[in-house]
Amino acid sequence: MSRLFSAASLLLVTLLSSHAAQAEVRVLTSIKPLQLIAAAVQDGLGTPEVLLPPGASPHHYALRPSDVRRVREVELLYWVGADLESFLPRVLSGREQPSVALQNLPGMHLRHFGEGHDEHAEAAEEHDSEHRPGALDAHLWLLPANARVIAAKMAADLAAVDPANAARYQANLAAFDARLGALDQRLQRRLAGVRGKAYFVFHEAYDYFEAAYGLEHAGVFSVLGEVQPGAQHVAAMRERLQQAGPSCVFSEPPLRPRLAETLTAGLPVTLAELDAMGGALAVDAGGYERLLEQLGEELAGCLEGL
Repeated sequence: MSRLFSAASLLLVTLLSSHAAQAEVRVLTSIKPLQLIAAAVQDGLGTPEVLLPPGASPHHYALRPSDVRRVREVELLYWVGADLESFLPRVLSGREQPSVALQNLPGMHLRHFGEGHDEHAEAAEEHDSEHRPGALDAHLWLLPANARVIAAKMAADLAAVDPANAARYQANLAAFDARLGALDQRLQRRLAGVRGKAYFVFHEAYDYFEAAYGLEHAGVFSVLGEVQPGAQHVAAMRERLQQAGPSCVFSEPPLRPRLAETLTAGLPVTLAELDAMGGALAVDAGGYERLLEQLGEELAGCLEGL
């Protein structure tokens, strides 16, 4: 009887140990693109969570009590930094587990608004406080080289928290790197034919992607919330479009600015969308690549038709 009890106890301990070893590491990212990168690294070992719901602005999000609990409970948390998620620093101050501001990682390629753009071309634009010239461009996930740095940091952190699966995290990282290399070549070929074609954006979010693939927007039509620009500013924007000739104007889902139709009426302009956040993408190992590929297809699809 004693031997049977001991055997049963040993089996129970083994099962509990096995369950503990297989327990998923809770990873929380502030925004969807970072969740997609984390999903590639955690593939087969867990599914990362995301803080912001689809369509929410990372600049002005208001945390709910359930959000605050998640921020304080998860084992690993990743965010871009105070230049993007200005609502997070106060909550993170009460967090005991690691929190990684990705804009501070060694090896990141950072850009600032106004870099590489013709001063005259941008002079007519209005800038909100987050996109003022010289401010950090926090849309850093749209550069494949930055995604590699982010993924490597995530893999190292996960291996430290879950050493039993360290080899799997490194294998996932290597697979992610290989897929990004292949994707980069496809995007270079796909976008080569549309370099130099005119397009405008409603949100200056794509400079990292443009820098990677030799593209440059001709201007930014800033719309600050629902406030409509005055008639003089609308006239100046329409003049820019007339001077450009056939062009594309890209808004960002989920909503197209009300100004779009007024601004482009009667002009040889095609309205389209660019989604820097990947709001509709499935969260799995290939999600981040689909985000970049989708951007490339949206740009090429419109510009090739001009």
